Amino acid sequence: MNAQTQDLKEVLLRTDEEFSQLVAKHHALEDRLHQLTAKHYLSEPEQVEETNLKKRKLQLKDRMEDILRRHRQQS
Repeated sequence: MNAQTQDLKEVLLRTDEEFSQLVAKHHALEDRLHQLTAKHYLSEPEQVEETNLKKRKLQLKDRMEDILRRHRQQS
């Protein structure tokens, strides 16, 4: 990631409520995924949860990228 993108993310974290909420949710999902991947064996419900978490994380990341792209175009 380039410095310009990182700077924009930092600005958006402070100024854009939706972006900061998305980042917080993304981190929470990442933490839960780490908990699951630390296990040696996942039960079937945990495997389903892992798959759903990964999909949700991608959705959040896509939305964050949309916000970044919109702000880049406005600049």
